Amino acid sequence: MLRKALIMRPATRHVVRELFAHLDYARLGPIYCDEGGDEFWMAKRGLCLRLGTRIANELLPRLPPGGTSLYVGAGVAEIPPIAMECLDLERRVLACNLRRQEVLVLNRACVGLPMRFQHRDAGFVKDRVDHLWLVSVLNDPERFPELSTLSYGRANPVTFNARKFLLQQRTVATLVDRCLSRLTVPGLVTTTGEEAVWIAEWCHRKAIRYRIDRRTFASPTVGDPICLLRIG
Repeated sequence: MLRKALIMRPATRHVVRELFAHLDYARLGPIYCDEGGDEFWMAKRGLCLRLGTRIANELLPRLPPGGTSLYVGAGVAEIPPIAMECLDLERRVLACNLRRQEVLVLNRACVGLPMRFQHRDAGFVKDRVDHLWLVSVLNDPERFPELSTLSYGRANPVTFNARKFLLQQRTVATLVDRCLSRLTVPGLVTTTGEEAVWIAEWCHRKAIRYRIDRRTFASPTVGDPICLLRIG
């Protein structure tokens, strides 16, 4: 009963709604879609708000106040949990995003709030964190096309480029190692079912115990099942 009672404060939910209302979706459209950006956000805007708030409420009782989180690839969908961490738990959030234009749009909307997005490679963050957000990053079809098609079972044996896959595999393994090396143990990882195998493999190599929560939650933009892993 206690866990269910812990939800985002009304003031924080209001801030999140205001942020979604004032985002520049015209500029966000081309960032997320080669074409049809307006239609994309018409369909995803409310979904990102609703599902993002749901995962924020799930994270709230699992995170200690005053800690630090690292968000890899933080964008529009991550606004609700980041706002919850910053405003309700007074946590420090390192929200990293490689898309410079998206960072500019997000930070314009966040003026006056204690939350900022950074145009920064999360793999080079040196801070210690107790929560790592790694959702729909390791299987990103834009950054890792060969790895993504294999992860989702769509690889064509005729056209699949094994050489590019190996390069992408090494890049992802390095990113995972760098990010997880910053995680204090015990710690929490928020990721997707497809990406959890990378976390599990890292834990096996380091002889660190982990536990995956049985419940999953749909990610707002891609629809992948989000899961929570307790490390250590």
